[in-house]
Amino acid sequence: MQKEGFCYSFNPKKCEVCKGKCCTGESGYIWITPAEMITLANHLGINVDEFRLKYLDKFGTKFSIKEKIFKDGFACIFFNEMDLNCSVYDYRPKQCRTFPFWDYFKENYEELEEECIGVKRL
Repeated sequence: MQKEGFCYSFNPKKCEVCKGKCCTGESGYIWITPAEMITLANHLGINVDEFRLKYLDKFGTKFSIKEKIFKDGFACIFFNEMDLNCSVYDYRPKQCRTFPFWDYFKENYEELEEECIGVKRL
């Protein structure tokens, strides 16, 4: 798969081999919008206030999905440690759905290549 403006392609079939490297590693922010909060809360069968308290951290006016300790680093709280994949895959936020096509990686392809075995420079 390719996206206009990016110097690389992405093979999503490699995700089966990778086992969640994009969901684990260094600490970071996993931004989530109010609409995405509602979607995930509904999926989990809880109200949005409970979802925010249990699964999100607030940074100023923005919310990020909490992380948990995993191996020598961190993982998204929704990372399934047994299956090594996302436990809310069909409901994940846009930030997760658009990976690896982030503007940041246009200038930092080498960093992406270390993280994602599914990318290949065009």
